[in-house]
Amino acid sequence: MSSADSSPGRRVSLLTLGCSRNEVDSEELAGRLAAGGWELAGDPEGSDVVVVNTCGFVESAKKDSVDTLLAASDTGAKVVAVGCMAERYGEQLAESLPEADAVLGFDHYANLAERLDDVAAGKQVASHTPADRRKLLPISPVERPAAAEDVAVPGHTGWGPRVLRSRLDDAPVASLKIASGCDRRCSFCAIPSFRGSFVSRHPDEIVAEAAWLATQGARELFLVSENSTSYGKDLGRELGGTRALEALLPRLAGVEGIERVRVSYLQPAETRPDLVRAIATTPGVADYFDLSFQHSSESVLRRMRRFGSTDSFLALVDQIREYAPEAGIRTNVIVGFPGETEDDVAELERFLTGARLDAVGVFGYSDEDGTEAEGYDGKLDEDVIAERVARISALVEELTAQRAEDRIGTVVDVLVEQSGDDSEDEVTGRAAHQAPEVDGECVVLGAGSVERGELIRCEVVDTAGVDLIVRPAGPAGGEDAAP
Repeated sequence: MSSADSSPGRRVSLLTLGCSRNEVDSEELAGRLAAGGWELAGDPEGSDVVVVNTCGFVESAKKDSVDTLLAASDTGAKVVAVGCMAERYGEQLAESLPEADAVLGFDHYANLAERLDDVAAGKQVASHTPADRRKLLPISPVERPAAAEDVAVPGHTGWGPRVLRSRLDDAPVASLKIASGCDRRCSFCAIPSFRGSFVSRHPDEIVAEAAWLATQGARELFLVSENSTSYGKDLGRELGGTRALEALLPRLAGVEGIERVRVSYLQPAETRPDLVRAIATTPGVADYFDLSFQHSSESVLRRMRRFGSTDSFLALVDQIREYAPEAGIRTNVIVGFPGETEDDVAELERFLTGARLDAVGVFGYSDEDGTEAEGYDGKLDEDVIAERVARISALVEELTAQRAEDRIGTVVDVLVEQSGDDSEDEVTGRAAHQAPEVDGECVVLGAGSVERGELIRCEVVDTAGVDLIVRPAGPAGGEDAAP
């Protein structure tokens, strides 16, 4: 990594936990730190300060964050906690974890280089005081753009001659934040309280960052947010309003050097037919639908403060496949929600069996601090939740393997993510229906000499669970290839 100042006592490493949105935030912080004179180091060993971008989503993620902070402290470096857990708990985290030299919230991001200067010099830095970030912006989305200029929103750094971001790896796929925060009030989720209200980024800002990412080796853009289907609702009609994402996708797909654009985190209740068509048919956009179903029983969904049903969700899946029969569809589901009955679980099984999704994450319910569901009656015993997780997971494993087998004989365009210098080295990548980290991958047989970031057209010849075994079948982008 480059540095504006490589003098002793100015080396910092960044460790990122949690989701791809956190990864974008870390690269923004890396850009700010490099601009502020800090040398970015890949290894915590030998660094003067280790910044841990924490995750505060569920208990397991919080534990991973604490473990990472403790391990960073063992290196002898100063340790600074940032990110969602630091924003959510602030002073409480600082009191319970004296190994952290500072616990800083989103409001510290703009001046993080200066705060690290203080930490490195042994100065005391006041810990972040948590507050409900939803209260920092107007309730009405159309009133937010001007107000957001005075509120810290990670990943919204403006644009101009220089993008304030430094890539922390050379992967051919790069996450690109299109919005932050969430206006939904799901009863199990605390994210809006510490990420704040929904704020879209200006489309020109997003396109400018996409062009910069292309110069940094990115070939696929992974569009991230807390709720991509809300993009544009706060931008006004002149910028597309609620149809802004449909207008943005072809602009991003047209950026020189970008081979594929992928959208993540769609809310089923907000996924409009026009958006389905845009994702499924726009050249250069992956026909991939990351839909947050969470459950399919109407009664469970209502207690979750969500909308939909098995039949409405199956209708949405059918709509997608009318446009793109080979489209990839993934989701997450929560089982063991308070009040969930055996009939509710059977309804979820009916949906999963009928939908034949490509990837499904199965999670057991657990209480989250400050959420509505934390106070619900009807909590299930942990052993009941564990049994239901195992039951649904087994069904999902069978169904997703079958879905992968259905792709044998089809043609896919594979973005190469791992290749070697030798023809014997394994070559792996991802097709349009496979998102980074959360879905399966393609193992390419007989690839010959290919480079990381290359897009190659392949025929699916076999499967291994959700992974595809493929062979090169000609240049990418042919008529039969997935977009």
